[in-house]
Amino acid sequence: MSNRNAYRPGPAAGAEVQKDGDRWTLVLVRELRHSPERVWHALTDPASLREWAPFDADRSLASVGPVKLSTVGTPTPQVSETEITRADAPNVLEYRWGENDLRWQLEPLGDGTRLTLWHNIDRKFISMGAAGWHICLDVLDHFLADDPLGRIVAGDAMNFEWPRLNSEYAKQFGL
Repeated sequence: MSNRNAYRPGPAAGAEVQKDGDRWTLVLVRELRHSPERVWHALTDPASLREWAPFDADRSLASVGPVKLSTVGTPTPQVSETEITRADAPNVLEYRWGENDLRWQLEPLGDGTRLTLWHNIDRKFISMGAAGWHICLDVLDHFLADDPLGRIVAGDAMNFEWPRLNSEYAKQFGL
């Protein structure tokens, strides 16, 4: 039985913003209680992505090459022709999603993993992106712990305190 109805995200934390010229990067760090190999599988396997990610993939992200990513939970799904540019299992995954570059780094941390996401994002979407990824990473952690909540994206996230997180991250980042 899922704990979805009891789920509430914690306070905005584990994120920062980096600016390089006109380029803005959202950086999120999570410490997960699962091995890099298990986290890697959840980041790259299409069936696993359907449990936590804000998109579906038409193939595994575990190898370099083209892939289609489709948004979920939006009124009109957007399909992005994406290129996996680096897939160094279980350490680094890089790809472009729409106009945004994403880099996932997995580092062993005891029996778990330090997961870092760099997401180049338009400045006006930074706090929204941080709030969305915060919830996605919470759902990922539950999924990895064999306590799946089911994907929480778009309008559904409004029921799980996304507006509060968006506001907290905006304040934290001075936006």
